[in-house]
Formats: sequence, structure tokens, C-alpha cells
Amino acid sequence: MKKSFLMGVAMAALLAGGASAADLKFAPGEDSKFNWKSYEDFKAANADLKGQELTIFGPWRGEDEALFRSILAYFTEATGIDAKYSSSENYEQQIVIDTQAGSPPNIAILPQPGLLADLAGKGFLAPLGDENSKWVKDNYGAGDSWVGYGTYKGKDGKEAFYAFPYKADVKSLVWYVPENFKEAGYKVPTTMEELQALSEQIVKDGGVPWCIGLGSGGATGWPATDWIEDLMLRMQPPEAYDKWTTNELKFDDPAVVSVIDEFGKFAKNEAYVDGGVKAVASTDFRDSPKGLFAVPPKCYMHHQASFIPSFFPEGTKLGQDADFFYMPTFASKPELGKPVLGAGTLVTIAKDSKPARAFVEFLKTPIAHEVWMAQSSFLTPYKGVNTAAYANEQMKREGEILTTATTFRFDGSDLMPGKIGAGAFWTGMVDFVGGKSAQDTAKEIQSAWDGIK
Repeated sequence: MKKSFLMGVAMAALLAGGASAADLKFAPGEDSKFNWKSYEDFKAANADLKGQELTIFGPWRGEDEALFRSILAYFTEATGIDAKYSSSENYEQQIVIDTQAGSPPNIAILPQPGLLADLAGKGFLAPLGDENSKWVKDNYGAGDSWVGYGTYKGKDGKEAFYAFPYKADVKSLVWYVPENFKEAGYKVPTTMEELQALSEQIVKDGGVPWCIGLGSGGATGWPATDWIEDLMLRMQPPEAYDKWTTNELKFDDPAVVSVIDEFGKFAKNEAYVDGGVKAVASTDFRDSPKGLFAVPPKCYMHHQASFIPSFFPEGTKLGQDADFFYMPTFASKPELGKPVLGAGTLVTIAKDSKPARAFVEFLKTPIAHEVWMAQSSFLTPYKGVNTAAYANEQMKREGEILTTATTFRFDGSDLMPGKIGAGAFWTGMVDFVGGKSAQDTAKEIQSAWDGIK
């Protein structure tokens, strides 16, 4: 009896440390929408790692943590590696503390390229190698963009590829109600010129084209920064966007001021926004899209990221009751291609080991993406996945926006110093909508940036 008890304890410990086939969300080989060959090939190539340990620290908590663990189960089942994942409410600060204390995890996953660049510069990250840089460039939509966000200067001052992109989000979306468009005879615009013409036509027909709400408590103003960033990518080359986020291109430069003015054509036009211009700053961003669903509609379009359906009326069916289209580009600026604004997480090695290298290799398999795609809240720029694996048609279309992008850029305000991106930029947009000129608004934001020591 004692022997049976000890065997039971040993088995429980084994299952707690790793994963068994029973933990896998989808049984290998059973569903043709998954690339099981990539899984089997990876498994065969890493059979010698059984029993080794891997620690992973990342930003995912709650439901996202459970989803990531469902992916990790395939990695541990394939390799026999004892992989342990942990997170923290203050994960940005925690990874800095752990690396400085000399006790980093093998794998550190963060959504902030700026913080990772700082860690690499201090010698806390291991380069992933040119082969991984080339792989991302060749296999990801807007591959050069993703390589750029993972390339930093090391402690020796030399640039190297340190961060592998995994899991992305899309912000360049405009939401609408298909039935409203159909009844009014409107077509989804495919260029910015068509979007502007549609906005004007809706006004002529007696309607209101846009719902815009900047309210967000202490973070009021941030939805306008997404507008500015999307328009910046559609009016200026990506190099200008990059210089703008680092203060090499000043906020009060004419190129940036013209973008702010372009946003004003939508947000500062009484006829264009639900409730008039005064309602823009006072309306909470969570309440703003509700005008789409009013009868008759209080607005026809709403610019917001892929998360906004969480605030649509209960029971709203995406693809039927509400849908989205890609925020279009100017036909007059074809050289700017198809830019996409968004965010993403980046996987780095903070404590090198064979299991850590194997984990990065695992992320290059379609199965490491498709299993999460098939559940929820996962988009990928990886062109090698089967898009049929996405849980629904909306996620599939958002994923295709990523794989067909020519340029991908992280949210600009997130790349700026906190006092600007989460301070002066937010408040400046509220002041702008409240009546201040684009020039004066830009000058005040730049003055705040110049004041940072």
C-alpha cells in the first residue's frame, strides 16, 4: 500500500512539472486544419532534451495564461522538458529586478521593445542569431518591421537580433453595422479618399458618420493617439514614424502637425461626430460605439482596435450585427504600401540553455500558433499557418491583415517616454479637440518632451 501511495505521489509530481498527452487541447493528428507534421518534426528533432528544465516569465495572466499553458503543453509533450511558466502583476518591473539580481528566467516574454532594448544593452539578453532574424523576415508579414522591433544594441554596442515575435494585435480597424450600410446604400471604402467621401455623403444624407469617444478616466485622450498613429503611417513614411517616436522628428514638425490637422477633419467637425465636438472628449471610449447600434443609427463608423467588440451590446454577432474593415490608405500615396498599427509580444532568452533555444525553435512551427488561433485572442503575422485554424471568420480576417501588411508598427505612444506617450500626448489631444490648434497642441507636447531630463 505504501509503495502504491509513493508511486501515486511520484506520478502527481511528474504531471505537475510537465505535461502528458491528456493535457493537449487537440489530439495530434486528428484535425486536418492543424499542421501536425511541424509538431512531429519538432518532436523528433528534440528527443534528447527530456528531463531538462525551462523557466518562462511573461505578461499573460488569467484567461491568456491558461491559453498559453495550452500551447506550452505541446512543447513539453514533444520534448519531455519540465517547463514552468510564471507571471506578475508588475511584470515589467519584476523582470528588471530578476535580471539585475542575477536570477533571470530562461525565457522572458514582454510586449515592450523599448524595455527589451534596455535589457539587451546591459547584457541581460542572449542574441538569437542571424538565422532566426532571416526566418522572421522571410516568414512574417511585414517581416522587416518585426525584425526591427527585435534588433537591439548589446553591451558591446553591436546590433543583434534578440527578440522573436509571437502573438500580435491589430489596431488599424474601422467598425460598422453592415445592415446600416446596406439600408443606406453605402459601400465599404477601400481608400482614404473614399472614406472621406463616404463621411461627407453620410452628412448630406442627414446622418452622422463617426462615433468618437476619448474618455478613459485618468487615461482620457488615448483613443485619439491611435487615430494620430494610424494617420501618421498613412501620411508619412515608416522612417518618419520611427523618428517621431524617439523625438528625432519633433512633435511640432510640419509633418506631424499636418497629421494632427487631418484627425481634426474628423473629430473637430460638428457634423461628423455623434453629439457634436464637445461630446468627443467627454464620451467614454467604452460607450462610444453604442451609437452604431441605435435605431436610427447615431453614427455609422467607429475607429478602434480589435478588442472593442467586448463593449458592443450583449448578443452582438460579429460578421452579422457588426463588422470591420481595414483603416484604408491614401490612393495618392501608393509608396506607403499597407501599414498596420498594433502591438505584440516578443520572446527573448535571458538565461541561455538548450531548452531555451528549443522553445524559440518551437515558435517557428505552425502548430505553436494554430492551437492558440483555434481557441481565442490570438493573431499572428506568420504566413505559414493555416488560416482555417482561426476560431472565427473575424479573427481570420484580422490575421490576414497582419500577413499581408507591408509595414507593422507598435503603438507610438507606448514607444515614447511615459510623460509623453501616457501624459502630454493624451492631454494634448483633449486640448486639441477642445479648440486648440494643431500647431499649438504640437508645440506644447514638444515642450513637455524637451523638459524631460
